Amino acid sequence: MPITITDILSAVAGCLDATTQAILAMSFGFAMLPSAIAYAIGIGGCVAFNSVVPISFQAETITMAGALGRNVRERVSIIFLGGVAMVFIGAFGLLENITSLAGDDVICAMMAGVGVFLAKVALDLVKENVKTGTVSMVTAILVYAVTKDLVYTIVCGVVVTSIAARFIDGEIEVGEVNREGFKLQKPTLNFAVVRGALSVICLTIGGNIAYGGITADIAGATANADHISIYSGLADAASSIFGGAPVSVIISATAATPNPKTSAVLLMGIMMVLLLTGLLPKIARYVPVQAIAGTLFVLGVFVTMPENASLAFAGNDALGSLACGTTLAVTATTDPFFGILAGILVKLLAGPLGMV
Repeated sequence: MPITITDILSAVAGCLDATTQAILAMSFGFAMLPSAIAYAIGIGGCVAFNSVVPISFQAETITMAGALGRNVRERVSIIFLGGVAMVFIGAFGLLENITSLAGDDVICAMMAGVGVFLAKVALDLVKENVKTGTVSMVTAILVYAVTKDLVYTIVCGVVVTSIAARFIDGEIEVGEVNREGFKLQKPTLNFAVVRGALSVICLTIGGNIAYGGITADIAGATANADHISIYSGLADAASSIFGGAPVSVIISATAATPNPKTSAVLLMGIMMVLLLTGLLPKIARYVPVQAIAGTLFVLGVFVTMPENASLAFAGNDALGSLACGTTLAVTATTDPFFGILAGILVKLLAGPLGMV
């Protein structure tokens, strides 16, 4: 079927979403030019595996790596190690074994905890600039309440907040942008990096299964989480070794088009061009980082947390509910790795200890 206007518009909408996530990535010191490699690998992955699931900048992974890494070197090391591990997991078909060990309910509880984590990050951004952040929060919540559409929420939140910031703050102050090109980074290894990599791996496993499945289902296709893990992991490893940002599976509007794979490839192709031409750092001069705060809050509180919490606790017995509750709480207050670990331990020990 020839490419349609719907394919193109959906791809452009996905790029608007990715642009706001890119601004978030820049605030954590990730370089934009090397990130183009990730999109190139994503295109190759979708074509090679006949996949309708695109990869792009994703707030959850960027925020997790940014928060757990104390500097840029640690952050790119977290993404590099996580990417290599996901390639290994996907290539050997280990994803099902890992999820079987934890249980689908614990994986969903972990994702619900990530939703709470995202909301906390959003509120932290608001605290940095209360007036601009409040505009972002109010706009995003109102738009989502009316439309129930994340694309409209993102676009309206960014546009309205950016305009308001010009009146509230005048010239938008942009933090130091990492403008390095393809400069090879030397990964470091310490407790923070290992903890961060394990957390990103857990988050990625949950995202590849949940977001990949949702996107493929919308397109009337079937997602192969192992295949997705291979090309998204390769993309992360290749991007981060040069200081670039992570890319991850997203719930994409391209899935609802007549040609979902073509539209997904188009989305990634446009983003690759924007990155290679250096336009995204220039856009950051007009968009405050608080512009994404409202979307992060909506994504965490209204989308990620309730849907996954419902799946985690639905039909569960006392032991399962205790494990899921523990996973959610620990993930929200620490990170996904410790959250899943806590959930597994509760499943193993709560019965013998007489807790249920």
